[in-house]
Amino acid sequence: MKIEIPKGETIEINTIVLDLNGTLAVKGVVSEQTKQLIHKLKTLNYRIVLISGDIRGNAKIISDELGIELFLGATSLAKAEQMKQFDKETTASIGNARIDIGTFENSKISIATMQSEGIHTGILRYVDILVPTIEDALSLFIDIKSLAGTLRE
Repeated sequence: MKIEIPKGETIEINTIVLDLNGTLAVKGVVSEQTKQLIHKLKTLNYRIVLISGDIRGNAKIISDELGIELFLGATSLAKAEQMKQFDKETTASIGNARIDIGTFENSKISIATMQSEGIHTGILRYVDILVPTIEDALSLFIDIKSLAGTLRE
C-alpha cells in the first residue's frame, strides 16, 4: 500500500511483521477486533507475518487460526536474522518488548504498543510510532491518512 506523506516522501508497505506476546495477543489471547483487523489487512493484500519468541507456546495455534505466516525468534538477534528475508523498505513492524528491537531495526516503519503486558523503555529509540493497542496499530494500515499524518514532518 502506498502512503503519501504530506510534504514528504511516498513509502510503500507490503509486509507487516508482528510480535505475539504483549502485542498481537495480550496474556495469550487475540481479541475478536484484532482478528477482524488482520482479516481486513489480508483482503487489502498486506502480507502479515508473526515472528515470536513464543514464550507461551501458542504461536503456531494463533498463526494457524489467523492464517498468517509464523517464524520463531527467541532473541532480538534471531528476530533480526528472520527479518533479512523481507524488504526493509516495504516492511513495517509492531512490537512491545526488547526482543523486538531486531524487527524494529529492519523495518521502514516501527510501531510499539503499550498494552497491559507492558512496554520495555529500551525500545523507544527504535520506534517511529507509539499507540495504546494492537487495534490502533493495525488500523493505521487501513486508514492510511492517519498513518501519513502521524509520520509527516
